Amino acid sequence: MKRVVVGLSGGVDSSVAAHLLIEQGYEVIALFMRNWVDDSVIISEECPWIDDANDALDVAEMLGIPFQVIDFSKEYKERIVDYMFAEYSAGRTPNPDILCNREVKFDIFLKKALSLGADYVATGHYCQKKTFEKDGKEIHRLITGADPGKDQSYFLCQLNQEQLSKALFPIGHLQKSEVREIASKIGLNTAEKKDSQGLCFIGKVKLPVFLQQQLKPKDGDIIELPDNLPEFEYQNESLVELTKTFELRRDMGIVVGQHNGAHYYTIGQRKGLQVGGKPLPVFVVGTDTKENIVYVGQGDHHKAVNRKVLCVKNEDVHWIREDLRMNTGETRAYMGRIRYRQALSPMTLYMEADGLYVVFDEMQRGVTPGQFIAWYLDGEQLGSGVIN
Repeated sequence: MKRVVVGLSGGVDSSVAAHLLIEQGYEVIALFMRNWVDDSVIISEECPWIDDANDALDVAEMLGIPFQVIDFSKEYKERIVDYMFAEYSAGRTPNPDILCNREVKFDIFLKKALSLGADYVATGHYCQKKTFEKDGKEIHRLITGADPGKDQSYFLCQLNQEQLSKALFPIGHLQKSEVREIASKIGLNTAEKKDSQGLCFIGKVKLPVFLQQQLKPKDGDIIELPDNLPEFEYQNESLVELTKTFELRRDMGIVVGQHNGAHYYTIGQRKGLQVGGKPLPVFVVGTDTKENIVYVGQGDHHKAVNRKVLCVKNEDVHWIREDLRMNTGETRAYMGRIRYRQALSPMTLYMEADGLYVVFDEMQRGVTPGQFIAWYLDGEQLGSGVIN
């Protein structure tokens, strides 16, 4: 009998995942991760992690499996929270959920599970894993979830082959409605529980309040840019030049307002600007944290908020399928996305000496440095990179 440690979060997805593993004959152990200790930034007066832990305990007792709460708050601060502060300080938009999976769920949590004699760890992610043999070696494929509206493969875009070899995704072949039906049928207390909407490690919080604890307010100018910025036609030999299309400068626009810190804003943002009296809605099209400037433009079709070409530094290129890694000078056509639940879009990867260039067929809105671009082929997620 294989032993599996399930990350039981107190939600319906991980609850059903544990149930299905038991039905499949695994020996199942449930662990609940406590990843956040500062309740001062929680919106609700209640303590979300305690409520979730109690729900997880009820599920474990009903399923008849061992249950334990483990505290990863120290590791979370070092690997996720500090990363978020550094990224926002640099004017980049971090994705803590992707780092949570790479650094916590499939690293320190996985190591804890292995120390308990586990063969695998399991989560309630909506994705699938398939394995085949190539040149005498097992290759693990990360496949999109069967429910297109819940596919969570994007959040796992930084996993490697070793991590995938120890991972199980018991509900990846199901629709969300089927998961709730199973939970209801066996009487789980989480059957009708709403999906978590908070960040993966702190639940429901006001992000600006959270950031302001360490990122202090700093008044600066909001500069509106015209829509007639320099435009380049795409040519293969000018990829590097094309990525420089929108190097924004103060002298390119006019001051239309004030902000309290460029690090609080992200590209594509509309709320919180307090810039009125314009014919079209005003969006953030760029930030400069060194000069403390927020650049805005009118309309969501503004050239500076839409782009087709992205760049990933060599050190930030990650392949789940190492056997498919590209060589310098190589070009491939894939499908890609830059955010969760975004529809996959056709794109081309160009592996150059100074990095990986991503050229989408269509303009992408609100592309922000620090985000992750993930690429797919025939429903399989092959790799990802941090947008530079």
